[in-house]
Amino acid sequence: MAPGSLAVVDWRRRTAALYARIRDEPDPRKAHAIWCAGRAEMLRAHPASPVPAAERAAYHGPPVAPYDPALRFEAEIGTDVEAHRLEIPTGTDGVVPFERIGRLDLPGVGTLDVWWLASYGGGLFVPIKDALAGKETYGGGRYLIDTAKGADLGGEGRRLMVDLNFAYNPSCAYDPAWACPLAQPGNTIPVAVRAGELYGEE
Repeated sequence: MAPGSLAVVDWRRRTAALYARIRDEPDPRKAHAIWCAGRAEMLRAHPASPVPAAERAAYHGPPVAPYDPALRFEAEIGTDVEAHRLEIPTGTDGVVPFERIGRLDLPGVGTLDVWWLASYGGGLFVPIKDALAGKETYGGGRYLIDTAKGADLGGEGRRLMVDLNFAYNPSCAYDPAWACPLAQPGNTIPVAVRAGELYGEE
């Protein structure tokens, strides 16, 4: 068994449980508060946290923008997209393949490609890189949906709940030892999204 494997399993279980609580909470603001507290606690104290172990005791969680209800969408996946495959090398998971299966149109924000994790188990993956990347948000972009890891706000059929207030930093934002799939051109938008986890000082 690889070192830390059971810790990673527990991290994913806790992430899935956290998002289940969020989906069960009908008030988006309360759901966001649950998410903020849960993420901060996991990043600070969990043994699989991407925050370097020596920094965790003093870590209180990432800066998070106030909740903005205008950035919550129920969006349908448009499937009229050209097929495209990515193979992303990572330090921990080998080469991770993704296939583009659709696109989300978010009024006032832009369009985001929807990717399918084309390996065992599968899953939807939607990252986002906004105009604040490298300044107020992580330069490589953030994650909105990653169902393989349990980060899923729900939906039905081809419709997904997409709430930009739940955008979160990938593991490589905390420690360059992690290699993360980052936002591609089809997930890069020209507008500023000052929502979700920001990047910088707590």
